[in-house]
Amino acid sequence: MNLEKILAISGKPGLYVLKVQTRTGFVAESLLDGKRITVNLKSNVSLLSEISIYTYEGEKPLSEIMSNIAKKENKEQAISHKSDNATLAAYFKEILPDYDEERVYPSDIKKVLNWYNMLQNKGLVTDEAPAAQSVDVSVADEVVAEEKPKKAKAKKA
Repeated sequence: MNLEKILAISGKPGLYVLKVQTRTGFVAESLLDGKRITVNLKSNVSLLSEISIYTYEGEKPLSEIMSNIAKKENKEQAISHKSDNATLAAYFKEILPDYDEERVYPSDIKKVLNWYNMLQNKGLVTDEAPAAQSVDVSVADEVVAEEKPKKAKAKKA
């Protein structure tokens, strides 16, 4: 499952696909309704490929957890994220037996299952291995470049 260009944007519902880089940010397309939005560099954006879940031994990448859900469900829908917390915790324990129950909250489990079901609805749950750094490195470089204050040049008279 390739999560390299899938984004979660704080304050926006659902997931987005990174489409194109702009001078002041980037354009993303919603997986829910297909609408494109522009996102500036000040927005809190998370790449799903960079998200991990706490375990007692360390952290597991979200892509590995999504793959575990896909194997368990035979690439079909997982249980609803609207199930009660006890059901969600028991289900997640089957997916990731050593997850840290003190640091992984029910809201985190709901998010993971909701994201999985969204990706599954769009046909993005596949056996495809993640491509090595398929996201434009220039996007990350531009984010760093934009955050640095620019010095004003004095005009010569």
